[in-house]
Amino acid sequence: MSDLFTVHGALPPEGPLADRMRPKALDDIIGQDHIVGPGRLLRRAIQADRLSSVIFYGPPGTGKTSLARVIANTTRSTFESLNAVLTGIKDIREAIDRSDERRRLYGKRTILFVDEVHRWNKAQQDALLPWVEKGTVILIGATTENPFFEVNRALVSRSRIFQLKSLTSKDLRRAVERTLGDTERGYGKWRISFEEGALEHLVEVAGGDARSLLNALELAVETSPASWPPPGGTEIPVSLEAAEESIQRRAVLYDRDGDYHFDTISAFIKSVRGSDPDAALYWLAKMVRAGEDPSFIFRRMIILASEDVGLADPDALRVVISCAEAFDRIGFPEGNFPLAHACLYLATAPKSNTTMGFFDALSAVEKEDAEVPNHLRDTNRDSESFGHGDGYIYPHAYRDHWAAQQYLPTPLRGKTFYLPSQVGYEGRIREEVLRKREIQAAVIMGDIQAAAGEILSWSATSKGREGWFKRLESGRSALLLADRDAILGQCSIKRHDRILIPAAHDGLLLWESLRRTPEGLTAALVDSETAKEALLRYAASLDEPEQPEIGVYPNGRLPSPEETDTLFAAHTFEHILVREPWRRGGSSEVFHAFAHTARQLLAPEGDLIMLQSPPRLGERISRIIGEGTSSAARAKLEAAEEAFFNPEKTGTLAGAWERWTWGGETLETCFHDAGFKTSLTVLDQQEDRLLTERDLGAWFDTGRSSWGAFIAEALGEGNFLELRDALRDRIKQGPLVWKWKSLLLRATTGFP
Repeated sequence: MSDLFTVHGALPPEGPLADRMRPKALDDIIGQDHIVGPGRLLRRAIQADRLSSVIFYGPPGTGKTSLARVIANTTRSTFESLNAVLTGIKDIREAIDRSDERRRLYGKRTILFVDEVHRWNKAQQDALLPWVEKGTVILIGATTENPFFEVNRALVSRSRIFQLKSLTSKDLRRAVERTLGDTERGYGKWRISFEEGALEHLVEVAGGDARSLLNALELAVETSPASWPPPGGTEIPVSLEAAEESIQRRAVLYDRDGDYHFDTISAFIKSVRGSDPDAALYWLAKMVRAGEDPSFIFRRMIILASEDVGLADPDALRVVISCAEAFDRIGFPEGNFPLAHACLYLATAPKSNTTMGFFDALSAVEKEDAEVPNHLRDTNRDSESFGHGDGYIYPHAYRDHWAAQQYLPTPLRGKTFYLPSQVGYEGRIREEVLRKREIQAAVIMGDIQAAAGEILSWSATSKGREGWFKRLESGRSALLLADRDAILGQCSIKRHDRILIPAAHDGLLLWESLRRTPEGLTAALVDSETAKEALLRYAASLDEPEQPEIGVYPNGRLPSPEETDTLFAAHTFEHILVREPWRRGGSSEVFHAFAHTARQLLAPEGDLIMLQSPPRLGERISRIIGEGTSSAARAKLEAAEEAFFNPEKTGTLAGAWERWTWGGETLETCFHDAGFKTSLTVLDQQEDRLLTERDLGAWFDTGRSSWGAFIAEALGEGNFLELRDALRDRIKQGPLVWKWKSLLLRATTGFP
C-alpha cells in the first residue's frame, strides 16, 4: 500500500499549489498559534517526539493534514496513513499487523494518521480501539465534524482533542505572501501584482480556508498570462475579473476593507432584532445591490428566526425557510420579493430570545454530567434486573395529558433554563408553563422533605421511587392547586403587601404570592440551607428585585421580630400564609408559641391563613381494610383506632397522645389566647392512592409505629397480623380512594 508521507520534503513541482505549499516544519504553519505556538502542549510533544493519540478537529483548509505532515517529517516513529473514505476494516488490520510486527521485532512505534476519521462507521472505529488502547499505534485522526458526536466515544476518551480554527484574513494574506515569495514551490520567480480588490476578494471568499484560497490563487495566476509558465521575471497582473472567475463568486465591492461586509450584515440583523422594518429593508437592499450572496442573508435570517423571535412567533422560522426555498426556485430578480417578505416578517414579529436557555443547559452539562434518573431509563433492556423505568408516570393516562414528574437529573433538581417571555405566542403559553413548573416543584420539594420518621397525618407520603409513584398516580397536582387556592382565597392581597410564608419548602404558596405582590415583599422560611438553595434555583430566572427573600430558621418555628429583622427587609407583614407546618405532629405548646409570635409579626388588620391536616382527621385503616376481613375484626379495629385518635372519649392517656389527637378546637383556642379572631373551615379531601409494601412495613412495625404498637396491644398479635394480611390483599387490587379532612384556619388581628 502506498504511503502518503513516504516522500519527505517538497512535493513535485507539477503538483497542485496547495499541496506544494504545505508546511515542512512547525514554524511554517500559519495560524493555530493556540495549539502549536511556542510553549504550547502540542508543539512540545511534537518536538520531543512524545506524541500520544490525538484528534485534530476543524473546518476544511485549516491545516489538519499539514500538521500530520509536519509530524511525519519530525518523528522517529514509522508513519502510516489511511483515508477513512477509501479504507475499511481490512486496511486497518493490515496496518495494525505491520505496526505490531515493528513493535515486537524492532521496538519501534507507529503513528497512524487517519484522515476524515468520522467517515468510519462504529464497527470500523471499534476495530481500531483496542490497538490504540494497547499502544500498538498512536492515532492521529483528522475530522471536520465534531468528534464528540461523530467519533466513537471510547476512542475520543483515549485521545486528546485539538480544535483548529478557521484562518483569519491576516493568516490568509501571509499564506499568499509566502507563496508569492517562494521561488521553489510558489510564484517567487515572477512578479505578481493584483488589481484593486482582487486579492481582497480571494481572501474574503476563501472564508478561512487556506486550501480554497491557494486553489483560487493558482487558477487566477496561471490563467492570467497567455501561456504558462512565462519566462522568469515576467510581471503577471491579476485582474479583479480573474479573481472573481477563479472562485466563481462575484466580488462584494462594498467589502474592500474586509470589515464592511460584517458591519453591514450586523446593521441588518440589529435592525431586524430592533423591530425597525425601514432600516432592515435599507440594509437588505444595500447587501443585494452590492452582490451579497442571498443564501448568506437567508442563513442569517433563519438563525435570527430562532434566536431573536423564537416562541414569540413559532411561524417565523417556517416563513423564512419557505421564502428561502421560494428564492431557490425563482432566483433573481423575482427573488427580491421572498427576500423582502422574510425581512419584513421578522422585523415586525414579536421578539423573544428564550432559546438562549439552551446555552445555560449546555453549561450545566459541562459542569454536571449527571445520570439519567431511574424512572426515566429505558425499560426494554433492564427493567427486570435493575428496575429501570420503575415509577415512570405515563402522562397520557392523566387529565390534560400531564402529571408532575421529575425529569431532570437529581443534582440539577430545581434548575430552570427556560423562562417564557410575555410576548406573542409565548405570552399565551407562559402561564401554563409556570403553573406546571410550580406544581412539579411542590411535588419534588415535598418528597425531599419526607425525611425519616413517623408520618402523623396519615397521608401516606413516603420517600424514594415508591413515593413518587404514589403521589403522581394520585393526580397530586390537582390537590396541591386546590390547597393553594383555598389558602389564597381567604385573604385579599394588594400589590404592595408584605407576605411571610413559613414552612415554604415546597414553594407552593411562594410563586403565586410573588405574582400578586410585584410592588411588595414575599418572604419565605425554610429549615435548612439545602431547602433554601433549592428554592433559589427555581427563582434564578427572575430579575433580582422580583426574587423572594428566603431565610433559614430551624425547627418549624417563627422568628421573633428582632430575628426577622436579620432575615428579611421587613419585620411586619400584612399576611402570613402557611400550609402543613406540622407534618410530624403538633401540640398545644407548639401552637401557642406559633400564634403569639405570629401576632407580633402581623401588621394591624393583618391576617394569618393556615391549612393543616390533623392526624385524627386522617384516613382510617378500618375503612379501607377490605372485604377479606370479618365484620367483627373490622369493628374491633375501628374501636381501637377511635381509642387511639380520641383518648378523651375512651379514657386513654390523652397527654401522651396529644400529637395524634389535637383538632380544630385546640388550634382555635391557642390563637384566641394570642389575641386573634378566628374562623375555621373543614375541607373534605380525597384522592386515589396506590399503597405499597413499604407502607405496610411502616404501619405494622410495632417497634417504630405508635399506631402499630397501640393497635397490636388492643387487638392481640393474631388479629393484628390477620389485619395486616387483609390489607396486603386489598392493596394488590390496585389504587384505592384515600379520604381525610383538612382544617383551614383564618386568624385576624381584629381586636387587641
